[in-house]
Amino acid sequence: MRGRNLALGAAGLAGFLALGEVVPRLGLVKEAYFPPTSSIAAAFADEVADGAFWTALGDTLTGWALGLAIASCAGIVVGVVISVVPYLREATASTIEFLRPIPSVALIPLAVLLYGTELRSVLLLVVYASFWQVLVQTLYGVQDVDPVADETARSYGLGTWARVRHVLWPSALPYVMTGVRLAAAVALILAITAELVIGAPGLGARIAVAQTSQAVPEMYALVVVTGLLGLLINVGARTVERRALAWHQSVRGEVAV
Repeated sequence: MRGRNLALGAAGLAGFLALGEVVPRLGLVKEAYFPPTSSIAAAFADEVADGAFWTALGDTLTGWALGLAIASCAGIVVGVVISVVPYLREATASTIEFLRPIPSVALIPLAVLLYGTELRSVLLLVVYASFWQVLVQTLYGVQDVDPVADETARSYGLGTWARVRHVLWPSALPYVMTGVRLAAAVALILAITAELVIGAPGLGARIAVAQTSQAVPEMYALVVVTGLLGLLINVGARTVERRALAWHQSVRGEVAV
């Protein structure tokens, strides 16, 4: 089944690339706006051979990784504290629901005002967008803890942090990993967006330069790179999630009785 899915996926990709080659060649769209696949592939090869491309890729990955790490740690810690401290979740619910829907791109003027085009501008947007993904999933995970297990831990005299370690954390971990996986994708989107709009160093800034200089094949090649980067991040996040939850019934394929 897995081999069949891979074959079908490869066939679909090959068909899409062939369509991208044929449509401009037939004149259905102007090559100036949508170059053939072969032209994009040639531009992609030129980008890979350029040292500045790898510098830009490193800048993007740096902003993504730092922002994701900060957001994940903060989201987990804040989520656990809010869930454990009595009445704190009720007291912060309205604040969370007010702040969470604010689009991160709305903070771009603030980021530019505070940090200009530095890495810290990218981090501000990435952390803000990714933080809510992890926080909300952590809150849901702690809320889903079996009350019988929690009361049993209390009856055995386990303290607050012992219950967090042995009861709350194992129950909340599947939710936390889902939040981190979602945050990883959001962090990449915001990193590229920040670079594209603000002009911070990275792939987004390189795309903007290619667009303004009418280097259309190069622009599409860089867009393809960002897509491949997103795919690799998603696959990597899923792999980490499966390994971290190897003990969980959802990964082992067991059915709860």
